[in-house]
Amino acid sequence: MNDREPLFSSKNMKLLTNPLNIDNPITVQVLGVCSALAITVKLEPSVVMAISVVVVLAVSNVVISALRKMIPPRIRIIVQLTVIATMVILVDQVLKAFAYDVSKQLSVFVGLIITNCIIMGRLEAFAMGNRPWPAFLDGIGNSAGYGLILVIVGLLRELLGSGEIWGYPILEKLGVYNIGYENNGLMILPPMALIIIGVIIWVQRSRTKELIEES
Repeated sequence: MNDREPLFSSKNMKLLTNPLNIDNPITVQVLGVCSALAITVKLEPSVVMAISVVVVLAVSNVVISALRKMIPPRIRIIVQLTVIATMVILVDQVLKAFAYDVSKQLSVFVGLIITNCIIMGRLEAFAMGNRPWPAFLDGIGNSAGYGLILVIVGLLRELLGSGEIWGYPILEKLGVYNIGYENNGLMILPPMALIIIGVIIWVQRSRTKELIEES
């Protein structure tokens, strides 16, 4: 990056916006799908997991970028895993201290952020070759793209499967049950998360010019 390049130049802004659509980690790169299937039964854990990944990826990207010239190539993966593991432990302890119930719902999946392909992929593909500021934006963009899909899937599954959003009885308040609707138990099963993600991929690829041209 040129020293005089604006912090939010068009090039830098693409690092934030592209992962939300044409380069989304889940729907385009097909990474991090396992956690999207496992923790999106309700909206609250989906949002908490999304925020956790944002913190871990953004900070890890900056740290690795700042140290990139001092890291011997032979141990770069070990260094990256150490940084990620440190951040995940900190996030996990914060969740246990301030959001214990959600931490229990997320169970082992907070710890499994360490092995999330999105995290390792961005550190290796971007942070190791770019300065801290672009690395920070790249981390925010990719984790936000990941989190966006988690929130959409969690919202649909909780609404249609439990009739609630964040524990608030939306369908009951709207009187939907009075016209014969019953909560769809299939929505809280992992296969439905995969189906929802598949529908999102189909809609995205059918409406996004860049993805249509690639295919």
